[in-house]
Amino acid sequence: MSKPTTFRFSFGPAPRAPLWGVVAALLAAMPVAFADPYDGQAEWAQRYDAAERLTVSRSTTPILSAQTVAATEEAIRQYQEIVANGGWPSLPAGVQLRLGSNGTVVSTLRKRLVVSGDIAAETGYSPVFDSYVEAAVRRFQARHGINETGVVNQQTVTALNVSAETRLRQLETNLVRLRSFSRDLGNRYVTANIPAALVETVENGAVVTHHIAGVGKIDRQSPVMQTKAIDINFNPFWTVPASVIRKDLIPKMQEEPTYLADHHIRVYNKENQELQPEQINWRSLDAMNYRFRQDTGGDFNSLGVVRIDIANPYGVYMHDTPAKGVFGDDFRFVSSGCIRLQNVRDYVAWLLKETPGWDRDRIDEVIRSGERIDVKIVPQVPVYWVYVTAWGAPDGVTQFRDDIYQKDGIGGAPGQLALQGRPVAQNTAGGKLLPRDDDPR
Repeated sequence: MSKPTTFRFSFGPAPRAPLWGVVAALLAAMPVAFADPYDGQAEWAQRYDAAERLTVSRSTTPILSAQTVAATEEAIRQYQEIVANGGWPSLPAGVQLRLGSNGTVVSTLRKRLVVSGDIAAETGYSPVFDSYVEAAVRRFQARHGINETGVVNQQTVTALNVSAETRLRQLETNLVRLRSFSRDLGNRYVTANIPAALVETVENGAVVTHHIAGVGKIDRQSPVMQTKAIDINFNPFWTVPASVIRKDLIPKMQEEPTYLADHHIRVYNKENQELQPEQINWRSLDAMNYRFRQDTGGDFNSLGVVRIDIANPYGVYMHDTPAKGVFGDDFRFVSSGCIRLQNVRDYVAWLLKETPGWDRDRIDEVIRSGERIDVKIVPQVPVYWVYVTAWGAPDGVTQFRDDIYQKDGIGGAPGQLALQGRPVAQNTAGGKLLPRDDDPR
C-alpha cells in the first residue's frame, strides 16, 4: 500500500508582495497528501504540530552584535513612522478569535496586523478570520514570545493592545543596552537574555546553538551580570537552600512523612553525620538546623545530570532539570534565579569544545555512568546575562518580550500586563515539590 506524499511549508518574515495572496490561497485549498484511498489517513494544509510550526525563523545573528544594533535602529525608524501615522487600532478586551471567526473585530485585527507588518495590506480587510490572518497571528505571536497557536486569546490580545508609542519607547530603551555591548565580547561567548528566557552560544560572530531556558521568578530574579563559565559538574548533588527548607520542605514533611525518602533527599547535621527524618521535629523550625542533600540522578535530582558553574556573587548557576515540561511553556519565569537549559548536553559540548578529552561521546558516557565528575572549562568562556526586551534583526523582524522585572521604566505596559492570561508559577505539581535552584540572596 502506498504511503502519502507529504509536503510541509514554513514562513519567515512577513510577506508584502501581492503574489503572496495567490500562493497562500492555493496552499490553503490544496491537500498536502495524496494517499491510497484505502489508507484511511491524509495530512492537510496548515497542519501544525509541536515539531514543525509556522514560526519566525531563528536568526543566526547574535543579539549582542553590531548587526542587531543597526537592525534595532532601523526598527526605531519604522516605529517612529507608525506612531506619526497614528499607531494601530486596539481590540476589545476578552475577545476570542480563531480560524473561521467572523465579524467587524476581525477587520480590526487585520488592520492591526497590517500596521505592524505581520500581514500584507493586499489581503484586504475582510471580516473573516481566514488562513492569511491565522498565519499573521502566528507570526505576531512568534515575535512576542507567545506560543504560536494562531488563536487570538487573552494573552495575544494583551500584546496586540500595547500601543505603538510604548513599543517605540521599548526599542529606544533597549538600544542603549545593546550599544553597551558593542565592544568585542570574545570569539566564543554565551548570552542569556532573561526576558526572552533564551540562551545562545556564539562563535566567530554567529549563533551556534539556541537553548530555551527557565529563568528567575519575579520575586527571585535572575541577575544581570558579566561572568565566565568555569566548571562543569556531571551528575551533581543538590543541596536544598534554606528558603526551600522553610517554605516547602517542612510543610511537605508535615503532610507526607515519607517525602524525603521518596525523593532521595538525605539529612546531615553540622558534623556531617546522616540522620533519619524521624529524628527531626517537623512541627517546628528544627529542620533549619540541618543540611538536606538530594542524591545524584537525572530522573529526580533538581539539577538533572549537569550543573554549569559560573563565577558570581549571587549563588546562581546554569543547569539541567528533570522537569522538561517548562520548556514547552511561553512563561518560563520559574526558578529561584538560576537558569535551566533545554538540550543541556549540546550546551556543555560547546563549552568543552576546546577542553582536551571532552568530546560529545565522552560527555554522554560520563552522564550515563552516573559518576560524580567535575571538569574545568579550558579556556573559561565569557557569559553575559542580559535584560533585553526589544530588538531588531537583520531580516527585518522586530522582537518584543514582556518587561517581566519592570526594568524598562515605561510603566504599566507591557510589564504589568505580562501576567494577564498567563499561568501563575507554583512550586508544586501533582503534590510534588518542583525542582528549584539555589537561593540567589
